[in-house]
Amino acid sequence: MTATIVPFPLDRRRTFIERQANRAAELNPDAGERHILYQLEVQRAALRRKGVDDALIERELRCMESAIRASLQRLLMGGAA
Repeated sequence: MTATIVPFPLDRRRTFIERQANRAAELNPDAGERHILYQLEVQRAALRRKGVDDALIERELRCMESAIRASLQRLLMGGAA
């Protein structure tokens, strides 16, 4: 019997999302972009180690990236994240 591993939706990890957006906002734009991309790669590697399907990983990372960037945008525009 095999099981399908379905990760908790990454874009719902609010504390993690907000922490990454806050860190990116503290950096210059290029470094902030590198920080976001690095964090996505860290998550990709963790999900692969857990045996999550590549298509699901890509979907989750797109959602996570959108959530980080939305939170970052709110921070940069002066709103609460």
